[in-house]
Formats: sequence, structure tokens, C-alpha cells
Amino acid sequence: MRGVAEASALDGSAAASPTPLLVPDEYLFDGLPEFWFALVLGTLAAYVALDGFDFGVGMWYATRDDEHDREQFLAAFGPVWDANEVWLVAFGTTLLGAFPAAYAALLSEHYLLALGAVAALLFRGVAPELREQREDQRWRRACDRLFVAGSTLSPLLLGTLVGSWVFGTGTLSLPAILTGVGLIALSLTTGAAYLAVKTAAPLRDELTRYGQFATAGYLAGVVVLLAVLFALDPRGITTDLLSAPVLAIVLGSVGLGVGGVALARRERHREWFASTLGLAVLLGLLVAVLLYPEVYPATGLTVTDAAVSPIALNLMTILGLPVLVLVGGYFVYLYSVFGGTVESEGYGG
Repeated sequence: MRGVAEASALDGSAAASPTPLLVPDEYLFDGLPEFWFALVLGTLAAYVALDGFDFGVGMWYATRDDEHDREQFLAAFGPVWDANEVWLVAFGTTLLGAFPAAYAALLSEHYLLALGAVAALLFRGVAPELREQREDQRWRRACDRLFVAGSTLSPLLLGTLVGSWVFGTGTLSLPAILTGVGLIALSLTTGAAYLAVKTAAPLRDELTRYGQFATAGYLAGVVVLLAVLFALDPRGITTDLLSAPVLAIVLGSVGLGVGGVALARRERHREWFASTLGLAVLLGLLVAVLLYPEVYPATGLTVTDAAVSPIALNLMTILGLPVLVLVGGYFVYLYSVFGGTVESEGYGG
């Protein structure tokens, strides 16, 4: 046997050990935690863009007294609104899976705020369903008020949570609350542009005018928030605000906002809607730039420190990434099916 072993060692066959599929202490590739950090913020941007226009539709709903208009609003976003919330689940799941320490710290420190946001999302979700259960006008008005309140509070509370997360100033701080107000203005902008795509004149023309005001309000809100941040300078963020990536994002937002208004005036509603979604994507990119290399500045956790073990993150990449790709493909199909204007009345039409 010794002779056989020695012979095998000589030709190298016994010395070569099989390469393991997953090395326990190594990532599949360098920068895998950063890749998942980008993925977490990408799912957040997708949620702000897609469910943001749902919030906007809900808030513009308050301007309608006519039952026909209200039915049109509900029909416009009925087939997609619950699907859009998948991206909030994707955001929470990827944050928990890739950075569990940051997830635990973020939700434990903002428990009441997160609970309030969930309650607002719940009210907003059930109100249109309950509305259809009775023909009583008083019942329907009560459901309508619940729907508008949930659509307004959801972006306010979620935006405040994000502001507190990024700026590390606490839930009731001025920068955090201004972030929530800014998300309301952005949702009004995307909601007006979406409704302009889904409806016909004269309702479409009225919403186009409203959307231009909402865009101006959003850009003004960004300016006010920046001024407050410069004045308070939380966690020394002024240096980051003057960096080239942040300045490029701010200028890009102004360009998209002004360009979107020009497109709206030329009745190029689909392009206008696309530009408003671009505003949401830039907001997500701004959050990523201001956070990195930390994933939760209040705790000092960096992306590398907060990342789950290499073998767990490797498995997430192999098993979870294809699921996200499938979800993205499903959304392309969904919006291609319901891409036209509203032709029938009623929720889910």
C-alpha cells in the first residue's frame, strides 16, 4: 500500500484534494457585501418608485367629489398596487438576510415608527376592499377618508424612518420629518404622472397641472432639507453633501424635475411618468451614497461589519438572487398587461 501511495503522490493524483463548492470563510467574489448593500438600496428605490405612485393616487383621491372620478382612480392602480408592495417585503428580507445586525438595530430603535407605518399601510390596503362591500354612502365616505389617511401617513412615516436612519438624528428630528414630507411630495408627483397616463381629458389635464405643482414642491423640499442639513451638520454630513456623487445626484434630480414639467406641458405623459420614477431612483441612490461605507451610521456598523457570514451570504446569492430576477420579470409582464388607459370603472377593473 505504501508503494501505491508513494506512486500516487509522485503523479500528483493523491495530493490534489477536491475543490469545495463553497469555502466557509470566503465570499463567492470580492465585494459581495457591497453588492448586497447595493441590492438592498435597489429594492428600497424600487419600492419608493412603484408604491410611491400608489400613495400619490391615494392622496389625489381626496380632490375628487365625483363618484365616477373616484372609481376611475381606484381602477387605475387596482391591478398593480398590492404587487408593488412586494418590493417593501424584498427590502426587509434582503436587509435581514444580508445585514441582520443592522436590521435588528434599525427596527428596534424605530419600533413605534415602523409599527405606525405598517398600520397606515394596512388601513390603506383594506379601505378600498371594504368600500365595495356596502352601497351606503356614509360607509363609503368613511372608507374613502381611511384610504386617503393611510396613503398620506404611509410615505410620511416611512420617509421619516429613512431620514432618521440616514442622518442619525432621531425620529422626531427636523431632518427626519422633512424627509417624510419630501416623500409625500415625491409620491404626489409620481401619482399625478401615473394618473395622467391612465386617464383621459379633462381629468388628465387637471392632474397634469397638479403634478407640475407637486414637482415644484418636491424640488423646493429638497432645497429646504439640504439647507437644514448644512445648518445642523448631523454626524458631519456636510462634507458628504459637497462630494461629487451627491452634487451629481442633486443636479440630476433638478434636471429630471424640470425636464418632467416640460414633458408634461407637451402632453408626453409616459415620458413624464418615467422621469418621475427616475426621481425616486435618484433618491434611493442618494441614500446609498450618504450611508456607505456604513450601513447604519447611528451604530457605527459598516457594510463589512454588519454582513452575515460568508457562507450564508454565498447561499443567499445562489438561492435568493434568481428569485429577485424572477420577480423583476414578473413585474415587466404585469405592467405590459395593464399598460393601457382605464377603460372600465370600479376597483380592480
